[in-house]
Amino acid sequence: MPIALPLMFLQITPAHDPNDFEVGKRHNLEFINIFTDDGKINSNGGSEFEGMLRFEARVAVTEALQKKGLHRGAKNNEMRLGRCSRSNDVIEPMIRPQWYVNCKSMAAEGLGAVNSGKLEIIPEQYKAEWRRWLEGIRDWCISRQLWWGHRIPAWYVALEDDELKELGSYNDHWIVARDEKEALVEASKKFSGKKFELCQDPDVLDTWFSSGLFPLSVLGWPDDTDDLKTFYPTSVLETGHDILFFWVARMVMLGIKLGGDVPFRYVYLHPMIRDAHGRKMSKSLGNVIDPLEVINGISLEGLQKRLEEGNLDPRELVVAKAGQKKDFPNGIAECGADALRFALVSYTAQSDKINLDIQRVVGYRQWCNKLWNAVRFAMSKLGEDYVSPSSINPELMPFSCRWILSVLNGAVSETVTSLNSFEFSAAASTVYSWWQYQFCDVFIEAIKPYFVGDAFISERSSARDALWVCLENGLRLLHPFMPFVTEELWQRLPQPSGYTRKESIMLCEYPSPVENWTNEKAEKEMKTVESTVKCLRSLRAEVLGKQKNERLPAFAFCQTEEVSETIKSHELEILTLANISSVKVLLSGRDDAPVGCAFDTVNEEVKIYLKVQGALDAKQELEKIKNKMADIEKQKEKLEKVINATGYQEKVPSHIQEENAAKLAKLLQECDFFEKECSRLEAEMGQ
Repeated sequence: MPIALPLMFLQITPAHDPNDFEVGKRHNLEFINIFTDDGKINSNGGSEFEGMLRFEARVAVTEALQKKGLHRGAKNNEMRLGRCSRSNDVIEPMIRPQWYVNCKSMAAEGLGAVNSGKLEIIPEQYKAEWRRWLEGIRDWCISRQLWWGHRIPAWYVALEDDELKELGSYNDHWIVARDEKEALVEASKKFSGKKFELCQDPDVLDTWFSSGLFPLSVLGWPDDTDDLKTFYPTSVLETGHDILFFWVARMVMLGIKLGGDVPFRYVYLHPMIRDAHGRKMSKSLGNVIDPLEVINGISLEGLQKRLEEGNLDPRELVVAKAGQKKDFPNGIAECGADALRFALVSYTAQSDKINLDIQRVVGYRQWCNKLWNAVRFAMSKLGEDYVSPSSINPELMPFSCRWILSVLNGAVSETVTSLNSFEFSAAASTVYSWWQYQFCDVFIEAIKPYFVGDAFISERSSARDALWVCLENGLRLLHPFMPFVTEELWQRLPQPSGYTRKESIMLCEYPSPVENWTNEKAEKEMKTVESTVKCLRSLRAEVLGKQKNERLPAFAFCQTEEVSETIKSHELEILTLANISSVKVLLSGRDDAPVGCAFDTVNEEVKIYLKVQGALDAKQELEKIKNKMADIEKQKEKLEKVINATGYQEKVPSHIQEENAAKLAKLLQECDFFEKECSRLEAEMGQ
C-alpha cells in the first residue's frame, strides 16, 4: 500500500545568505536580489512590497500571508547576526554585479620573476608565501561600494524599452571607456537606433588596485614621460610583510602587464611593530605608540587625554588607561628622531615582529648625548687652527692611530656589506660598536697622553690627523642611521684642505674601505692590550674597592717572547687605559712570579699580577686559583674524552686532530702553571 509522504519546502535565498550562495552555485539556482542599495524592496520583491524598507516589508509579508490564510505561525530561532561596527545596524548580505580581473597570466609572470631572480624578496622566507598566494590566485574583485576612490571607468546604457530599470540589471549593457565621450560613441555603435541614457558606475576601484599602479602613476604613466623612461623600474621597495600579496604582488602584476617590467628589483619586508610585551598594538589596550610622542615626549596625562579624545567605548577606555599607566607611569621621555630610528633599525633582526621597548629608545637617546660629547671633546683636541690633511699614511703614525684606522676600515667594509645584503641590524651594530667600544672607549683614552706636555709633539700631530679622519668618516658611516645629529656634528668639523666641502653630509659619498689602512698586526696586538687592560681593571676594582683612583704597580707574566714584546712595546697604552702606575713584563722560564700580589688570568699566554698595598688575602687568592684549576680540569677531561673516543683517529679530519692536540697542550700548561701558583701561595700562608 503506498505511503503518502508529507510535502516539505525549504526556503533558500542564494542572493542573501553566504551558505545559500554556495548551495545555489552547486545546484545552478537563480540568484534573485530583492533589495536596493538603500535597503528597500526592489521590483523582484513583488509590486505589493516594492519601495518598502526591509523591516517594514517583513511585517507586511506576514500580514499578507495571514490575510490569505497561509500563515502557520512564528517561532523564535537563535542565530548569529552581523552588525555594522559604526552604525550598529543589521548587515544584510546581498550579491551585486562586480568588476573582476582575471589574474592567472599576471600571477604566472609574477611567480616567474621571483623564481628567475629578476625580483628578489628579502628575507627569503617570504618567497614561500609569495608562491602560496600566486599559485592559488583567484579572480580579483576590483570594485568597491565606497564614497571615495578612483571611479570605475564603466558606463551603464539604460535603454528606453528596458523592462528592468535598476542600474546593472542587464550585464550586456555596460560600456568600458576612458571617458564619457568615448563611452557615448561606443554605446551609439552597440545600440544603434535606440534611445538610451548613460550612467557611470558609482562604484570605485579597490584601494589596492589604485595603489598597485603607484610605481607607474607617480612617474606619469600612462603618458610616456621622461621620468618613466629614466626611473622605471625602480630599485627597492620597503614595506611590511603583512601586505606582501595585497600590495606588493598587485604592483608586480600590474607593473609587468602595463609597464613591461617588474616595478622594482628588490622587496625588503620589515617586521611588524608590537609593544614591549609582544602584543599587537590596539587602541582598546592603550598600547598604541605614536612615533611623534616618542620623538617629542609626552606625559601620562597627555597620553590619556589622547585616549579620551578618541572614540573608545567607556569600558574600553578604562582598560586602555590602565594599560598606559602600567607601561608608561611617567609618560614617554623625549627621545628624538635619531634615537627612535636607530632603535627600529637595530630591532630588524628580531624575526617578523619588533617588541618595541621605549627604554631601549631612551638608551639610544643617551648614546646620542655621549656621541655629541665625544665628538666635541675630540674637536677640542684638534684646535681652532687645525687644517686637515689631503691624505694620510698610517705607517708613519703611532700604534693607536694605526689601529683605529684599521678597525675603522673593517667597520666600513662590514657596514657596506651588511647594507648591500639588507642586514640593517648588523650594519647598525657594526657602526655602534666602532663608535662606542673602539673610538670612544679605547682610542680617545689612549691618545690623551699625546696632548699633555711636550714629550709627544710628533705623536700629537698624527693623533690629530687620525682624530679628524675618524670623525669625518665615522659621521658619514653613521649618517643613514642617525641623520640629524650626524649632520649637525659634521657641519662643525674643520674643512678639509685642497677642496670645497659639500653643503651637507647627505650629499657626500658613503665611506668605502681604503686598502692601505688595514693593519692586521696592529689589530692583533691591540686585542692583547685590550684583554690585559680589561683584566687589570677588573682586578683593580676587586682589590681597591672604593679607592678606585689609586694607581698600583702591575706585572705581566708572559708565556712567550712574542707576547712579552707586545706588552713591552705598548706599555703606554696599558698604563693609560688600565690606570696603573707601572707594568713590568716577566717571562716564564726566566723570571719568577711576583709575591704579595693579587692575581688573574688574561689568557693562556698572559697572567697579570697587581701589587697590593698592605697584606694580601692569600687564602682568597688560593681559592680563586683552585676554582680556575677546577674549570680547566673539566675542559681537559671533556677534550680527552673526545680524543680517546673510538674511531677518533680514523674519522676526525687531521686538522681538527691537530687543533685538539694544541688545545690539550695549552690546558696542560695552564694546569702546571696554576699548580705552581698554588704551591707558592700555600708556602706564603705557611710562613
